[in-house]
Amino acid sequence: MISYIGKRMIAIIPIVFIATLVTFALIHISPVDPAEAYLTAAHIYPTPELLAQKRHEFGLDQPLLTQYAHTIQKIAKLDFGTSYLTNKPVWDEVKLRLPATAELAFWSMLLSVLVSIPLGILAAVYKNSWIDMVSRAISYFGASIPQFWLGYLLIFFFSVKLDWLPVEGRGSWENLVLPTITLSLILIAVYTRLLRSSVLEQLQETYVKYARTRGIRERVIMLKHVLKIAISPLITGMGMSMGKLLTGTIIVEQVFSWPGFGRYFVDAIFNRDIPVIQCYVFLAACLFIVCNLLVDLVQLVMDPRISAKGRAEH
Repeated sequence: MISYIGKRMIAIIPIVFIATLVTFALIHISPVDPAEAYLTAAHIYPTPELLAQKRHEFGLDQPLLTQYAHTIQKIAKLDFGTSYLTNKPVWDEVKLRLPATAELAFWSMLLSVLVSIPLGILAAVYKNSWIDMVSRAISYFGASIPQFWLGYLLIFFFSVKLDWLPVEGRGSWENLVLPTITLSLILIAVYTRLLRSSVLEQLQETYVKYARTRGIRERVIMLKHVLKIAISPLITGMGMSMGKLLTGTIIVEQVFSWPGFGRYFVDAIFNRDIPVIQCYVFLAACLFIVCNLLVDLVQLVMDPRISAKGRAEH
């Protein structure tokens, strides 16, 4: 297991390197001049003299390899420069917004798991029953409705009409309810169908039929054998979803004015705040890498054969 984890950690290095390279390339391929974007955000007319001065300050007049080396050094120190819009260090701004995004991601994932796991299992065990029909309806509805439209519907009914919950902002548990439901619905739809299909597939396996002939109770078969294998695809899907949630649920954060990382990124795009965009791309890549690594470790703990299979392939 230690060897497997070590190999996975080493594999992260080239991925992070590619992420930094892509981030660097995006800035130089983009038609937006960082010096001009900085002066525009500061409401300063970009004269040729000022542009040349800012390009020199940003090191844009140096060779590309030198610029990339400086970029790597700064990223290693978590130094992404200063925001053009706020004139504050980007990393300090990000640290203020990541907790809000992490909070929303945690509760959305928790609600999704608490609903989808029992619903998916019941839908598989009682196939074609009313429970299965309800799970299908929830899945179809959750997968088809756009998140921004669902968010506005929830605001209209629960905030405008009933005046039960606040429309925007962050502060209390009441502010979490509507954005959490908005984010969770599509996850519930995906996880429920995924788990239902996986459980149905395992119920057809030989080991389940053999366990039944031995007189083992259905609940024991389901909890100790079927669910342990069937939940594996769900864990993989949760890892990908968590990476997406942590990088900022842009649409939902905009709809509910949630002060998170995704909303900060959208504001940076509109204001051509390149240091913030650079930080977002790099940090998003790192978050996805970490989430995928955690998923692999969880899968390894649940099924040690993965490590043996990896050694056999090498």
